[in-house]
Amino acid sequence: MSLYMLKFKGVTMNKRVKVWDLPIRLFHWSLVSLLVGLWWTASEGEMAWHMILGFGLGSLLVFRIVWGVIGSDTARFAHFIRPPRDVMQYALSLPGKGIKPHFGHNPLGGYMVVVLLLTLTLQFVTGLFATDDVFVEGPLYAYVSADIADYMTWLHKKNFDWLLLLIVLHLLAVAVHLLKGDSLVKPMVSGTRKDIASQSVRFSPAWVAWVLLAGIGAISGYFLIWPVYSAL
Repeated sequence: MSLYMLKFKGVTMNKRVKVWDLPIRLFHWSLVSLLVGLWWTASEGEMAWHMILGFGLGSLLVFRIVWGVIGSDTARFAHFIRPPRDVMQYALSLPGKGIKPHFGHNPLGGYMVVVLLLTLTLQFVTGLFATDDVFVEGPLYAYVSADIADYMTWLHKKNFDWLLLLIVLHLLAVAVHLLKGDSLVKPMVSGTRKDIASQSVRFSPAWVAWVLLAGIGAISGYFLIWPVYSAL
């Protein structure tokens, strides 16, 4: 076990059990806020601020990917990405067994996380090459041909429609879980839940996440965000 990992154990279901660490919860709600801000700035034509928030999104995605490798157990991709056969068996069992609380993401939820992260990454990357054909260009726009930039701009807009569909599906899943008595929102706020049996889970100290996030933020802030902000 890594030196910076902490071990958490429990044995009962009537006590609150820690499931999500603070860094993953802050990532989740920061992502929600950024997506709202990105939608609003694009709708209102505030493209400079749209770029700044986009760079913030990129920083969060880099953090989440790294934390998915070195972070707490429930944040790790290895914890919630199951073999396709397991996911299919879980999906087929739902009509008979119904929805039951899981320690972390359930098999279908784990795949949704991966699809969302890939879609958000594509949205960020295409934005680096996109242009509004008026005032604002992505930082990599000048390094590609006009045809590639046009394609990236088109893909950036179309991918957002796909992202909206995924968000709707995610919200529907959250609503269905809530109706079945399995609240997914409360644990993502408090980090704990009391309707599941506890497990032996390792949680990384929060300072590891803060150091990682500070490093990513410093690089992104200096090379990407500050040049745009200083020009406002």
